[in-house]
Amino acid sequence: MKLALVTGGCRRLGAAIAGRLAEDGYALALHASGDGGFEPGLAERIAAAGVAVERFAADLADPAAVAALPEQVRARFGMAPTLLVNNAARFEEDDAGTATSAGLNAHLAVNAVAPFALTLALAAMAGGAAPLTVVNILDERIVNPHRDQLSYTLSKQLLAEMTRTLARALAPAVRVCGVAPGLTLPTADYVPEQVDRLAAMMPLGRLSSPADVADAVAFLAGAESTTGQILFVDGGASLTAFDRDFIHLGKAR
Repeated sequence: MKLALVTGGCRRLGAAIAGRLAEDGYALALHASGDGGFEPGLAERIAAAGVAVERFAADLADPAAVAALPEQVRARFGMAPTLLVNNAARFEEDDAGTATSAGLNAHLAVNAVAPFALTLALAAMAGGAAPLTVVNILDERIVNPHRDQLSYTLSKQLLAEMTRTLARALAPAVRVCGVAPGLTLPTADYVPEQVDRLAAMMPLGRLSSPADVADAVAFLAGAESTTGQILFVDGGASLTAFDRDFIHLGKAR
């Protein structure tokens, strides 16, 4: 049996990834930070795929909760995950004038330290007996960072470097790769006209969709000769150096 642990796997981008993996035959251990159900449509996709699914609540800022999660999954399914998707993320507004050490540490705990701990724990569980693949969800800004969301950006840059370093440190038993989306699920802070203008700014004239990102995760999950690689799924956004976060761009003049 193939078993995927997807952090933040019940909602938004995590739900799209989970649904895609279910269709590829993965049983699903879906992590959430608290109570709440699945994204609309996810339960139906999982049921149609006919795979097992269990939900696990854990605060990824709590080292004890992170340490307990792999064993909880193994106890529930009778096996360790064969795929780990580190998708959950903390995202807050700050810049060089407002960022604090406490804020940076809070982002690092969820966006870098928890993925690090989960990767090492699952690698130890696998023990070389079964292959483990790790896919870290990054952000296209790791290449051309701008001045907004400073703590978030730094935490994702660390996770990107961790992707390459752990791929080397854990080979050959574990493969570690990353997917770096661009703007994929605009929040209510965006207006439709702004989203259209942002899409037009991309080299490909389009933004990434949740299905695009989920397809990239599924590809890397099966790419047995690939490790230490980061796949950008961003409409080409990473090829351009934007001065600000997308929320500040493409607004009507």
